[in-house]
Formats: sequence, structure tokens, C-alpha cells
Amino acid sequence: MQLHISPSLRHVTVFPGKGVREFIKVRVGARRVSYRMLFYSLLFFTFLLRFVFVLSTVDSIDGETKCSTLGCLGKRLGPRILGRRLDSAVPEVMFQVLEQPLGNDELKGRSDIPQTLEEFMDEVKNTRLDAKTFAVKLREMVTLLEQRTRNAKIQEYLYRHVASSSIPKQLHCLALRLASEHSTNAAARLQLPLPELVPALVDNTYFHFVLASDNVLAAAVVANSLVQNALRPQKFVLHIITDRKTYSPMQAWFSLHPLAPAIIEVKALHHFDWFAKGKVPVMEAMEKDQRVRSQFRGGSSAIVANNTEKPHIIAAKLQTLSPKYNSVMNHIRIHLPELFPSLNKVVFLDDDVVVQSDLSPLWDIDMNGKVNGAVETCRGEDKFVMSKKLKSYLNFSHPLISENFKPNECAWAYGMNIFDLEAWRKTNISTTYHHWVEENLKSDLSLWQLGTLPPGLIAFHGHVHVIDPFWHMLGLGYQENTSLADAETAGVIHFNGRAKPWLDIAFPQLRPLWAKYINFSDKFIKGCHIRPS
Repeated sequence: MQLHISPSLRHVTVFPGKGVREFIKVRVGARRVSYRMLFYSLLFFTFLLRFVFVLSTVDSIDGETKCSTLGCLGKRLGPRILGRRLDSAVPEVMFQVLEQPLGNDELKGRSDIPQTLEEFMDEVKNTRLDAKTFAVKLREMVTLLEQRTRNAKIQEYLYRHVASSSIPKQLHCLALRLASEHSTNAAARLQLPLPELVPALVDNTYFHFVLASDNVLAAAVVANSLVQNALRPQKFVLHIITDRKTYSPMQAWFSLHPLAPAIIEVKALHHFDWFAKGKVPVMEAMEKDQRVRSQFRGGSSAIVANNTEKPHIIAAKLQTLSPKYNSVMNHIRIHLPELFPSLNKVVFLDDDVVVQSDLSPLWDIDMNGKVNGAVETCRGEDKFVMSKKLKSYLNFSHPLISENFKPNECAWAYGMNIFDLEAWRKTNISTTYHHWVEENLKSDLSLWQLGTLPPGLIAFHGHVHVIDPFWHMLGLGYQENTSLADAETAGVIHFNGRAKPWLDIAFPQLRPLWAKYINFSDKFIKGCHIRPS
């Protein structure tokens, strides 16, 4: 049968067979446009059906491992063509092999595993591997490299933990030399401050700063930077609190290196009447905390030996063993109202900060009845440092935490804080602090595992007044990407983290910001080989 359509689309003739002149002739009306559109539509769908048929046939012939030009063209057009779902070009056997777990012991003593991508590619080129063998080789190489990377990271964290927890021999030398000077030189045993300046210690018209430290060099840098950048240093009073063993070296240093006209007071904890009376909650908590940590953690060797935990979890656990987290100098700030009963407002400074601006304007900040003026750590350009919320420090899987706090509330920072002691005395902040420390000890450190900031976040909850980030720039002890230009514009910079500026692991580009407040020609500094870098 043959079909003949006239060029004008007015006649359609059907021939039933060869040589037969009988035909059916149909006269079509003058509705040219609609029939012409019908014809072209039929023609288009005829071509499309042929294309889909050919595409499906070629794909079926090619199978899963081969790909012709037309088949590949179809697969590259998108995930679906006319409702047809296109599967991955990767053979299923490769997925099956790569998803199979590979034990650590299976790779021990193996010398046939490629050590680099170059070795792997050479082996693939020289040996015609099927898909399954290729996947097995790839899995073995990647797993081996993952194990080595993990071990290298853990070793780095362990070395940093040891370096940050140890006392550098230069600092040990400085303390010994100053202690010797204290015992042999009367000028190193001066009363600090001088008797005529004692009334200023309780005078609220002065600007009072508190520094708790057992590190003489660090305390010297904080004091030097504070006084050198002050517009009215004669109105500055720095109260330095230290422990019994560091008192003699600390007194010797500031006796021989006065910072007049600023007023410096050096006292050991046992000199405070409040601290000497009976039981001190912070000391009891520290003793219990130390016992729990030694039993619960098992030491750094036990932490590093854990093969199931991720490196950053091991790093956090190692950090909990740092001596500073069990130091009375780190806990004593919670007792500021008892230590300074006559003062109304103080600024508390950590010993790893450097002051780069005059801090007297901090007394002009209206705290709106709040106790703690601090910088928030959940907002800022540096997303690594300024991204801390309560969930970053507290364990919200524990009902005691989840029932009382919100995980996405913004955290704040210790290091440079304004404390309104008048407002503080009207609260139960100190009692709340010790209550939660006890709860954490009872729960085997399951509420939080690190430092004094978590109980501080709880105790000062609802009592924090947010201040401008200019006054406190954080992260210089663990964020090496901090630029020198940005750090120089901050009022106070804080080397929080392991890379303290007095350690060899300090970031070399940031250490000069701290080192410039040390006189390296001083006989004690020079005699102990303390150098700028």
C-alpha cells in the first residue's frame, strides 16, 4: 500500500497494490493551516520515537561497562530523558567493594599496596585490571593513607600537648634566678606597693585591674603593655595574684622593675584573709576534679591509644589534661567579690593577653545592671574563632544541660572581662558556679570536659553585658591565619590556645606582638637565654 499526499495537502490518494490503478481519492477541504500543523506534528513525533528506540537499543547492547557515542550523548543530556532514569556509569561491583569495611590488621605487613597516587596509576597502566580488582587496590591504598594521616595528626596533638603543658627551661631559669635574688637582695623584697600608696588599693576613683598568674614573664608582659598604653598610668592599679611558690620570684621582678607612676600590688593567695579561713570551695572542687580526671582519663597514653575516636576528639581530651585547667589561678576569678570586698568594679586580665590600647574607657561602659562585661564569640568575620555557642562547650545530650539551657545561645569569652562587683554581690553566681562544678564531678565529667569557661557560662547566664569586639580579639594561640594587620587594630589580643607566645610552638608571625614588651637586654632575661624568636 502506498500513500500519496499532494503538495497543496488538498488530495490524499491510497494505492492498494502494485500495478493496480484502483485507488481511493479523498478531497480535502481548504482548512490548510490546521492540517499542515497536524502533518508536521506527526512527522516530529515519528522522528522522536525513532530516536528514542535507537537510543534504548544502543544502551541495551552497550551494557554497563561500555559506552558508544550515541549512548554517552543520551546519558549526558541529564538524569532523566522522557521519564527514563539513567543509572550511574560506575559499575555496581565497585560500589560493593568500596563499601566493604577493611580492618586495620588486614594491611599490616603488606608491601604490595601503592604508597602514592603515582605508583597506583603506574600499576593500573601496566596491569589490565578489571573493575573489582581496581576497586580493591583503590580501597587498600586510601585506607592505608587514612591510617597514616590519622596517626600523624594524633602524634602532632600529643607533641603539642606535651609542649604546652611543660615549663620551658628559660622560664624555669628565670623563676630560679629571681628567687635567688629575692633571698639575697633586699631591693628585691620591697613591699608592693610602697606604704604611702596602700590607700589607693581600695580607692574606687582608680582603675583597678586584676591578674592571676604563676608565670613571671607572662605577668610582666601584661603589666608592661597595660601601663605603656595607658593615657593616665598614675590612675592605674594592677593587683597581681599568684601562688605560694611563685610569690618570691614575682615580688622580686616587680620590685626590680617598677612601673611607676602605675601602682602594682603582688600578693599570694595565702595572704588573703578570706582564703586563709577554713575551707575554700574552689580548692575542694579542684582536688575532686583532679582525682576524677586521673581515674576517668587514664592519662595521655590511654587517650592516644584509642583507635576508634577521631583525631579532633582525642585532641580535646588531651587538652583537658592541661595543668592550667586544674590550676587555682584559673578558678580564682569566681571569688573576686570576696578577694576585693572594698572595690566596686575591676577588669580581670588573663596572663596570655597583650594590651594595645588605653583601657580606662571600659569604666565608662554602662553595664545596665549586669555583672560581666564580655565579648560574644558567636559573631564575627573569623568563622573559626567567632562561631562558639553554648553547644560548643556543654553536652546537650545530658538532660541536666538540655533542660536548663538552649544550645544555640551565644557564648562569650574569658580573658578580658569587666566585673561589676557591686552587682555581683547581689547575686548567687559563685554558689551556682560551685553547684554545677559538683554536678559535673558527680556525672564523671559528662556535662563538660574542658576548662573553667563552661561552668562560667552557666554561672553568669543572664548576667552578661555584651561589649564591643574591639576590646578583646581571641584565637591567637590556635588560629594561625589571624593577620598581623587585624591583630594590631584590637584593644586587647588574647593568645588563648596551646600556642602560647612564650613557647616554641607559638606562631612566628604573631609572637612579635607579645615580644615587643620584653626588654631582652635585661640581665635576668639575657641570662636565661630568652630571645625574641
